[in-house]
Amino acid sequence: MARQIRELREQMLSQQAQIDALKQQNADKDAKLAAAQQSAQDAQTAAASASAKADSLSSNLSANTEAVSNLNSTVTDLKTTNVGLAQTISDTKKTISDELESPLAIHYKGVAITPVAFFAAESVYRQRSLNSDVNTPFNSTPYPGAAQSNTSEFNFSGRQSRIGALFVANPGPFKLSGYVEADFLSAGATSNDNQSNSYTLRQRQIWGQAATNSGFTVTGGQMWSLVTETKKSTDNRTENLPMTIDAQYQVGFSWERQPGVRFQQKLGGLTGAISVEQAEYVYSASNANNNFFIGNAGTGGGLYNLTANYSNNIAPDVIVKFTYDAKVGHFEAGGLGRWFRDRYYPNQTLTVPSAAGAANNTKVGGGFFANARVPVTHFADFGVHFLGGTGVGRYGTSTLPDITVHPDGTLAPIKNYQALGSLELHPAKKLDVFGYFGGEYAQRTVYLSTLGASAGKQIGYAPRNAVDSGCSTEGLPTATTTNPFAGSAPYNPAGAGSCAGATRAIFEGTAGFTYRIYTNPKYGRLQYQMQYSYLTRDAWSGITSATGATTTTYGSPKATNNMVFTSMRYYLP
Repeated sequence: MARQIRELREQMLSQQAQIDALKQQNADKDAKLAAAQQSAQDAQTAAASASAKADSLSSNLSANTEAVSNLNSTVTDLKTTNVGLAQTISDTKKTISDELESPLAIHYKGVAITPVAFFAAESVYRQRSLNSDVNTPFNSTPYPGAAQSNTSEFNFSGRQSRIGALFVANPGPFKLSGYVEADFLSAGATSNDNQSNSYTLRQRQIWGQAATNSGFTVTGGQMWSLVTETKKSTDNRTENLPMTIDAQYQVGFSWERQPGVRFQQKLGGLTGAISVEQAEYVYSASNANNNFFIGNAGTGGGLYNLTANYSNNIAPDVIVKFTYDAKVGHFEAGGLGRWFRDRYYPNQTLTVPSAAGAANNTKVGGGFFANARVPVTHFADFGVHFLGGTGVGRYGTSTLPDITVHPDGTLAPIKNYQALGSLELHPAKKLDVFGYFGGEYAQRTVYLSTLGASAGKQIGYAPRNAVDSGCSTEGLPTATTTNPFAGSAPYNPAGAGSCAGATRAIFEGTAGFTYRIYTNPKYGRLQYQMQYSYLTRDAWSGITSATGATTTTYGSPKATNNMVFTSMRYYLP
């Protein structure tokens, strides 16, 4: 920019010199004109030659007048040009000043650092209490027999506020990027709502990336899973998330944020990508024998949570995805591979249990997924999503189980399906209206035991003879001390007693809007959101009453919830 200003100044000096030269020529011609007029007066004294000389001088005078007129026109044009150059210099100075005062990024050596943040004031109302912040644990929605299904909750929260930064360096042959993003939706051992409401900072994304000019990119660190739908190619930071305020998003939406390494290659509108990502198992079973284990709680000093269970993974999850970007929309298809291992003890069910013969066993799971996002008109986008397979429940937002267990202690992957339809409308520049409907399903997976003392038992996920008689009957609060009215009793509402309630399917319908109150590329964005969701949780059928040896009633418990969210956010530009 400094070079352009210097060149403009040099052009002005050159043009000023031309103007001075033209003025000098004009002065010289004026002097000649005066001399000519003097000669004309002298010529009048000569009668014989006066007429001829006068005619000649008149002709010269006419030519000089035309030259003067042309010179004045040239000077006027130069003045106009100078005014334009002065305006250009002024505009250039203003642009430089604006960029210095309000830069798009902070520059440190060869790295451009762009802050990323929004600050939120949000609320959630739930018809049935979940003791949860603005993230909804969908699979914990209480059945009617739980005391909390008869109480509502209303919570304010600022914890979804987000801070982070993008770091970009471009040496030339390739581009280096780093990204960090965090919010406060986590709870430490000392976190509570009693006074200071102090919650811990949570790692959402932290990754580094190298991208070549040929379209090849490698990314490593914690990021959105490759399963997650993107808006463009398989590029990080283009994830196509539901517009919900709910930090758990929408039932039917498939995602993870976890450590991994991703490789992608672009070829025009087509992108192929593969990733290896952190594995973990979500397990559920009824009547299981004590003849296996899949992991353990976090170990002191191991920097895992001492109150959370971790599976002993044999291999990372492997995901392959292809995307195609076209004028008619964005399309994705891919596959997911998973490995589940446990250590089982075939002699645990003997009359005299023994650990002899213990062995490791590995089962394979995985599935297929596809996404499509089509702009129906300039004012509407329609999307569909599907993921199905065995052992893929963890990749659904409801975290339905991946695996259960056989009577002999070996694992059994559960069939899972997830689907989501979305319609996002843009009726005005400041307004978005959205609607989603999604569902997630876990198949009943049960085996009849023939082993020792467990012979005749149904073992696995959602046994047909599971007792659900208490799913609709409210019980008394639970006391944890000898005095039923003291201690922690006020914080122990009754759960749904005698209610196995293994989830068959969860469905959610959502509608809401986003209104951008103020948007300015220099000062940021202020927006308001509101969301309504209706949730249903359907269980597999079990025994609801048994009145005699031959009279047994079966039924399927069901839970529902109405939820309303609001949000006011200020985004950095």
